[in-house]
Amino acid sequence: MSVQITETIAVKKASKPMSPWRLSLHRLYRNKLAMGGLFVLIFMLLFCFIGPYLSPHLNEASNIRNGNKPPSAANWLGTDKLGRDILTRVMLAGRISLSVGIVAMIVSVTIGAIFGAVAGYYGKWVDTLMMRFTDILMCIPTLPLLIILASILGDLKVPPSQRIYYVMLLIGLLSWPGLARLVRGQVLSLRELEYMQAAEALGLRDRRKIMRHLLPNTLPTIIVVATLTVAISVLSETILSYLGLGVIPPTPSWGNLISEANNIIVLQKRPWLWIPPGVAIFLTVTAINTLGDGLRDAFDPKMKK
Repeated sequence: MSVQITETIAVKKASKPMSPWRLSLHRLYRNKLAMGGLFVLIFMLLFCFIGPYLSPHLNEASNIRNGNKPPSAANWLGTDKLGRDILTRVMLAGRISLSVGIVAMIVSVTIGAIFGAVAGYYGKWVDTLMMRFTDILMCIPTLPLLIILASILGDLKVPPSQRIYYVMLLIGLLSWPGLARLVRGQVLSLRELEYMQAAEALGLRDRRKIMRHLLPNTLPTIIVVATLTVAISVLSETILSYLGLGVIPPTPSWGNLISEANNIIVLQKRPWLWIPPGVAIFLTVTAINTLGDGLRDAFDPKMKK
């Protein structure tokens, strides 16, 4: 009898419909590749933001006599030309690179989501003007423009300690048009639904309708694009710093650490100086892209087909 009751309860639980969010999270959990990317990303965040506090070399001063030493028991990944521990430097650099990616993503998502929602909600000439402006920005190559703007910062002699904030803003301000077009397309269809007609009948303000009723229904798209924007921003910062136009030493970033490979002697004789930051970039960007693909398939399984 107890077995039958248990089976009946299990059948009822199985037949109970799941909410869209729970169903999406369930799909994501079943995607082993996406979950692997999530675990790698969590590891990299802990490695970069907590790892330096566990390192015995965090507050060590430069020691040229200990410079360019290969990996050893004291320094697991060796030392740089100033005798600083490479493992600690990679962790500190990751903190900067990931911070740039996260802040740039927040700036990009905020501008793109609001811009697209306003254009889609009002339509007509407002939509036409805003989307033509978006099209103009999308026609401009982002990387060359970033290089030009970063060069201008160098000519203005912006202090290295402040340059990171300008890099965050520049990357964020140039990476929102794609999200704006996606959000605008969804809002155009959402504003014709019955619940929006009810909101219109209740006399709600436009701001309330956009912020409380339209944008929340575009969250799946925003989450997916935000995840991928972090990876793009990290790569953009890496390229700029590699070229000497982004984060400038002594502030470490993965880009300016890997720039050591510009020297042929370092490239051939001291691989411990540039391989660790390269591996960190590869793992982080791959994990973010894998997680982003998993989120896309979870929130919109039709796209996978």
